Parts: sequence; C-alpha cells; structure tokens
Amino acid sequence: MTDEHHHRPDRPATGPRLAPLPEDRWDRSTRELLAPVPRDADGHPANVFTTLVRHPGLFRHFLPFGSHLLRDGRLPDRTRELLILRTAYNTRAGYEWGRHVPLARAAGVTDEEIRRVGADPDAGGWTPDDARLLRAADELHRDARLSAATWSALSADHDEAQLIEITMLVGQYHMVAFFLNSVGTPLEPGYATETLPGADPGSAEGTHTDV
Repeated sequence: MTDEHHHRPDRPATGPRLAPLPEDRWDRSTRELLAPVPRDADGHPANVFTTLVRHPGLFRHFLPFGSHLLRDGRLPDRTRELLILRTAYNTRAGYEWGRHVPLARAAGVTDEEIRRVGADPDAGGWTPDDARLLRAADELHRDARLSAATWSALSADHDEAQLIEITMLVGQYHMVAFFLNSVGTPLEPGYATETLPGADPGSAEGTHTDV
C-alpha cells in the first residue's frame, strides 16, 4: 500500500461528532441491548457499543453478526486478528487498532509482528502464510475483491467457509471503521497507548480523538 492510501482524513479535533450515550440516559430498552456486551475492566461497555446503540434497531442486528465473526467464526484467532489489524491500518482506524492489539497479542501475534503490520507484506519477516493474509486484506481494501493468485494461494490451507469468512471479516471491519472514523468515537484510556503504525502519538491520529 502506498502513502496515497494513508492520507490523514479530516476528523473531529475537539471531540466526537456522536458521543457515547451516557449511562444516565440509558432507558430500559438500551440496557437490554447492552446487557450481552462484554464489559471492560472498569465495568463499562466499550465506546463503540454505547455510541452505536444510539441506533437501537441497527444495533440489535449488528451485534449477533459481529459477535459471530469475533467469537464463533471459522478462522483461527491469529488469522482473524492479523486481518483486522491490517484493515485498521489501511483505514487509519485508530479505535479499531487500539481495541484489537490486545486481542492480537492474546491470539499469539508478537509485539514485533504488530509493529510490522504497517509494512509491505513482501518487506520481509512474515511467513508466506501471514504475508498472504496481509495481501488479501490489502486487495479487498484496494480492489474490493481477491485476485485469482491470492484466492488460489489461500485455498491451499483454507476451506470454502473460511474463504468466505475472510472476505466478510475484512468487509465487516471496514464498515465498523467507516462508522468509528466518521463519528469520532474516543478510544478508552486503557487502550490509548496502542497507536497506529506511523501515527504521531501526540496527534489526533495517535490519540483518543482519532478512531
């Protein structure tokens, strides 16, 4: 991916366009919708959920699909998180990146590999399998399809359901990035040290105002 794909978008500099819905404004329906959502260490749901719940009907249908891909999908955890991190990098989605770095570590992605996610898949250091995954995320981001060569390479060690899931997973996290980046969802303080490769930690892209 070239620098032209990673220009810094115009994002809110003084706060989110849509703030997470504060708990004192949760009605009974909102509390029911948020009940199955995992809580952070402070006991609160992530800001992505308390912002998206402002659209209750969409939230009701979004959560099962997103949860299935994240918790019950057919892809190995490491594969899933590499694809998500590369997608977060490609879309400059700092919130998505910050939230998924800990999940990637838990799935076995090393800190060195996390730092390398922003490099070209052919730059060296990746196994052929990992390079194929990053290339797949890039192709879907750039071309909205997998090339014949990448599809064939992935078919060697992924079944039909997994191939489908690769495309749907990358698409899902593009959709979430579009939402997060547009509304300016703030990254929770406990995750704010996880900045996108190439981002200035003191800039909007590297802190809570960039998502």
